[in-house]
Amino acid sequence: MIILTVLIFASCKKDSFLNRYPLSDISQQNFFTNETDLQLYCNQYYSQLPTQYFVDLDDNSDDKANTSINTFLAGTYTVPTTGGGWDFSFIRTCNYFLANYSKAAISDSIKNVYVAETLFFRANDFWGKVKTFGDVPYINKYITDTSKSVLYGSRMPHKQVMDSVLKDLTFAVAHLPANAADGRLNKNMALALMARVCLWEGTYRKYFNVGDQNTYLQQASTAAEQLMNSGQYSIYSTGHPQTDYYNLFIQEELQGNPEAIMPMRYLPVVLTNNFDRQLGEAGDGYSKDFARTFLCTDGLPTSLSSLYKGDDTPDEEATNRDPRYAQEIATRGFNFLNGDLITLPRIGTSVTSTGYQPIKGRSSSLAAWNANQSTYDIFIFRYAETLLIEAEAKAELGQCTQATIDATINKLRDRVGMPHMVIASLVKDPKSDFPDVPVLIDEIRRERRIELASEGFRFDDLHRWHAGTLINNPETVLGMKLTPALRAQYPADQVSSIVVNANNYIQIYPGINRVWNDKLYLYPLPTQELTLNPNLKQNPGW
Repeated sequence: MIILTVLIFASCKKDSFLNRYPLSDISQQNFFTNETDLQLYCNQYYSQLPTQYFVDLDDNSDDKANTSINTFLAGTYTVPTTGGGWDFSFIRTCNYFLANYSKAAISDSIKNVYVAETLFFRANDFWGKVKTFGDVPYINKYITDTSKSVLYGSRMPHKQVMDSVLKDLTFAVAHLPANAADGRLNKNMALALMARVCLWEGTYRKYFNVGDQNTYLQQASTAAEQLMNSGQYSIYSTGHPQTDYYNLFIQEELQGNPEAIMPMRYLPVVLTNNFDRQLGEAGDGYSKDFARTFLCTDGLPTSLSSLYKGDDTPDEEATNRDPRYAQEIATRGFNFLNGDLITLPRIGTSVTSTGYQPIKGRSSSLAAWNANQSTYDIFIFRYAETLLIEAEAKAELGQCTQATIDATINKLRDRVGMPHMVIASLVKDPKSDFPDVPVLIDEIRRERRIELASEGFRFDDLHRWHAGTLINNPETVLGMKLTPALRAQYPADQVSSIVVNANNYIQIYPGINRVWNDKLYLYPLPTQELTLNPNLKQNPGW
């Protein structure tokens, strides 16, 4: 026993054994030594990719009026104590990589690929924070516990942050490979994000009168054109205009689809989702305002077209409309689930709030309906968005020609068999949401709203166009027209609680009005952060 005790204490004196770096954790001393380390570290970023999964997306806009009212637009959102999007942990993760990657014993060209991945994701995160909070602290280096002067600094002006975001994206475009294995980022994906970010920032600067917008608008166009000129992408079409748009969003495999710049892939056993089932039970619904936006098949808005049949019944409202109407909104004959066909809109149920049931990404497959068993892929970057960015950026720059429209908007219209947009023939819609903008920009915005519905872009669009007051439009919280004759076709207990206004349109939130307040362009900072850092000031109005 004495000998054993001596051996134990002797072993405890071996500092070289006890003072070792952890083998299971990343540390500066035992990691970042080779390409595998850099790749493994960067893998964690990919959960931050901006996916378009459809479930409840755009419920914070004029496009939808979900059964559950959006608290932000309803004016009942309260300043959080903590959280609310004010979290810089992911930025810290990126900056930690940038402080340590250079130790790897590999060429600079390989290192720069992973630096480019890091800057791509850091740029996207900072852009999200700018959209949410406006001015934010810009931290581009790894902060230690002693860096309190940086940690508790003030907010950097929006424009300066976004100039740094563009710098990061420019590096990413320059150093990501043209092709990357195993679904990693490539140059075209960075171009897609650059085009998206620059369009947002350029139009924001224009419509909020902060200046210097043309640099961003031109960069948005340049990035979009690089994608268009690559010859790698096109609009998905099989020559069936009544179904191709709908079918695009219920595909088991988007890899190889000509419209997929970057897809999110789901595979049996490996990774599945529950989106298909959620879309059938979300209590979601497009607004009357959104339904009215669809053109008629002659290319004219409902306010100008002789083809419009009115909206006394769902069938009449869907007649002679842009084929995307029936490919985004459930109409008579839509296969809800395995042969369960829609005859009347399923108001008064968990299927839809307004009667305009969203069906983008919603299939009739029993296999996809099974809980968490769907393997339908979803888009991260879709080529249709790129074409819309090019058209809008060119129009905002005053450089949009008929050739521009033919290469962008009319490619989308060809898929669904709609008449081409002809600039010389455009007539201003007397019911336009944007009476003060040129008709060309107005119609490009309409096309964007229809093509990208349910993909989560609409509130960001209203923000950058300085158009939050569109939330005040009463039709944004109205559903389909429910005349007494149509109500009589439903089981009484299903529709007994549905309230309509004097014109028989369903009122989604009886007694509640959504009233826009300009403070809603930005979210509030958490109170805890304001207490900890006196250099931070609350956003206006909160």
